[in-house]
Amino acid sequence: MATRILAATANAEANAVGTLMTGGSVEIYTGSQPATAATAASGTLLATVTLGTAGSASAGVVAMPDPASVNAVATGTAGWFRVKSSGGATVWDGAIGAEGTLSSTSIVSGNPVDLSAVTYTVPLS
Repeated sequence: MATRILAATANAEANAVGTLMTGGSVEIYTGSQPATAATAASGTLLATVTLGTAGSASAGVVAMPDPASVNAVATGTAGWFRVKSSGGATVWDGAIGAEGTLSSTSIVSGNPVDLSAVTYTVPLS
């Protein structure tokens, strides 16, 4: 049998992750996403973006408000990102272009980086 999740359950999970993300950060790296979120970060750290307060989940999706742009600390092509809590603990990883959206994946040291969207989704069934 397949697992089926109610929207209320998916929203509760997404809201819990949103709470962990609130006041945290997104670290943007070059290369491929590690095998798990527990695996050490790989690639070059391009930028660290500070997150605000998560909104309320709807249909299993929690979204962060559009964070302020930051200046890149290195040059490279963004491939993945790691979301950290306000205390610096890893919350989850994502792929640029899927769960995280940048105005451009070509990052140049000293230039602005605009992470325009960060969402966490619990699939409904």
